[in-house]
Amino acid sequence: EQEVRNASGYLASITMEVMGELFIGARQTMNWLASCARLISAHGQPMAWVSPVGVPIVQPYRQTKQYTILTLMQSLVLSSNSDDLPIHRQRQVTAFPPNYVHSLDSSHMLLTALEMDRRGLTFTAVHDSFWTHACDVDEMNGLLRDCFVELYEKPLLEDLKRNWELRYPEIMFPDLPERGDLDLEEVKKAPYFFQ
Repeated sequence: EQEVRNASGYLASITMEVMGELFIGARQTMNWLASCARLISAHGQPMAWVSPVGVPIVQPYRQTKQYTILTLMQSLVLSSNSDDLPIHRQRQVTAFPPNYVHSLDSSHMLLTALEMDRRGLTFTAVHDSFWTHACDVDEMNGLLRDCFVELYEKPLLEDLKRNWELRYPEIMFPDLPERGDLDLEEVKKAPYFFQ
């Protein structure tokens, strides 16, 4: 079992290294998000932000306090996860980049659903799988691309940083990662952008 674990760890590190080389901008952005999370959590604060569709998000990761209750029959371990407990710094940092991206993905889904509803079209989704009636698939494909472009044309990271700077004026946040040169309009023509 240990050999499999070591091999898996090795493959994971190689995979992440190659992905970092192929997707430099994405890796830099994830590193920036983690660096900011490290700074905020070092001040004892949970990661909090507002999604592009206005949903406030606060990561719930806190240290747990365990109580052991001994009875004649057994011992029970109860955990308290009160908001009064200190944050779990490492979980705040490691969970923030993917959670932030998930909030963008869910915003994209909601914007697509609202536009489909506005047009009187059926829409159902689970995670990143969007469905409609077969006769409406082409229209949905166009809409989800339009909603994606509309979402990502916004200065999302700039807004996030500005919000944190207002909320935590004592923290010096690192500069934003450099923007890439992707022309978002190309997404509208990409046949395999979203299937």
